[in-house]
Amino acid sequence: MNSLVRTEPLPGEPPLLVPGGPYSVVVLLQGYVEPEGVGDVVRADGSVTLVLPQDWALGSSHREPLSGSGETKTALEEAARGPIVVDTGGPWAREAVLGALAEQGVAPEDVTLVVGTHGHSDHIGNLGLFPGAALLVSHDFCLPGGRYLPHGLSEERPLQLGPSLEVWATPGHGGQRDVSVMVGDTALGTVVVVGDVFERDGDEDSWQALSEDPVAQERSRKKVLSAADVIVPGHGAPFRVVREAS
Repeated sequence: MNSLVRTEPLPGEPPLLVPGGPYSVVVLLQGYVEPEGVGDVVRADGSVTLVLPQDWALGSSHREPLSGSGETKTALEEAARGPIVVDTGGPWAREAVLGALAEQGVAPEDVTLVVGTHGHSDHIGNLGLFPGAALLVSHDFCLPGGRYLPHGLSEERPLQLGPSLEVWATPGHGGQRDVSVMVGDTALGTVVVVGDVFERDGDEDSWQALSEDPVAQERSRKKVLSAADVIVPGHGAPFRVVREAS
């Protein structure tokens, strides 16, 4: 039996909460691309997403500093014990990011991990808001203070951060080191926050022009579509993935 895949918009405006256990997903700011002026000039910013551990929501709004000790697996799991921000938008969105976090009861110092899906300015422009967090930017993982740890992330080997929480290697848009974050067991199934693997729903005829490696990105897109129930794209509204038997 073959499965046909289609997508459809997910109703709601940011902040969009997808509850789950052990992690919930909150789309804080929705990315956009808007033509401006003449030619190919656009105004753009990337989506900003919060992943909240269920246990953290029940506890204190403050945390102990990351210890910075132990092996990489332990460090990753420790970094994922508190609020996780996936992409930070551009520096021009600083106040909007702070305000959106505050609406969820999260202060910058509460954030224990920031994941940058790739190195473009509209996705990692506010890393400086989180000096106490571990950073996973593309394939670089470092603890506060700049202690970098090896981890072995590859397309065949995701990074396990916690139960139903993984970082996937999804190369293509920005080169070979792009990543996505998979959050399973939510009320809507598996949510994948993909950076610019998908710019938006319905981007089938446009993403190639912005890709550094279209062959790799096509592979990444198929991987995400095969696993996701909801996709949070880099520059548009979250959307559902619907599979229908043929």
